[in-house]
Amino acid sequence: MNNLPNETKKRFVAILDKKMDVGRTVNVLGHLSVGLSHLLASDDAIYVDYEDQDNNLHRCISHYPFIVLKANNSNKIRKVREEAITQGIKFTVFTNTMIVGGSLVQQSKTKETPELELNYLGICLFGETEVIREMTKKFSLYK
Repeated sequence: MNNLPNETKKRFVAILDKKMDVGRTVNVLGHLSVGLSHLLASDDAIYVDYEDQDNNLHRCISHYPFIVLKANNSNKIRKVREEAITQGIKFTVFTNTMIVGGSLVQQSKTKETPELELNYLGICLFGETEVIREMTKKFSLYK
């Protein structure tokens, strides 16, 4: 365990549209998190195992913090997406076209929608803390 890098060097940050109900919010966060983990190289993130006193193993918890923030609207999330592209930050987004029907219907609906008409419901980022902090400093914690 002592060989772990400083946990403040990198972070995960999710920004979610605050107007969604709890069920939708949790669903969007789940999709974003799973998708982002797939984009990461094996040495990007670090996961640690925890063992309790009874020797039960609790596996694969992120060594780096996972911060959840809220956005007032889709355009604020869109701007973070644009900055993530510019900065080379790994990210995933979830839009209103990804809600109805199965993934094939959702892909078709997204393909038919111009980017400026997409309603961004969330974004999840992973990268260097200082870069991400600068991009997300105007957002408040999701409570």
